[in-house]
Amino acid sequence: MPTMVLTGVYLSLNSNVLAEYTRKAEVAVEVEEKDVTNYASQGWKVVIGGLKSGNLGLEFLNDFAATKLDSIMWPLLGAVVPFEIRPDQAAVSASNPKYTGNVLVKEWGAISGSVGDEATVGVTYPTSGAVVRATS
Repeated sequence: MPTMVLTGVYLSLNSNVLAEYTRKAEVAVEVEEKDVTNYASQGWKVVIGGLKSGNLGLEFLNDFAATKLDSIMWPLLGAVVPFEIRPDQAAVSASNPKYTGNVLVKEWGAISGSVGDEATVGVTYPTSGAVVRATS
């Protein structure tokens, strides 16, 4: 049975490669469910797909040093920026597809944690427009 352990996810936001700060990454896409049930369906619910949407969920290990993560992300707050994510940092291929699109940077949790914790930031950004899967 084929399996994969994520050990080297590639993540780019607004052309900034952020893998060195990224601890968790998730791209989720979905389609609205539209109910088109009518009397001809004989009591069975009939659905079709509607609008598509997605989210890019990330957990970062924050770094406040000059030119590091916090200084990269803060100016992006409120902007729609391009993203690219791949299961591995190797070249794009049939076994290492890339997912690209745009996201709205709608939040940034600058400082979060308790005494002795890592400085982490968890964010979820909605996609804006199409998410594209490519293998070349």
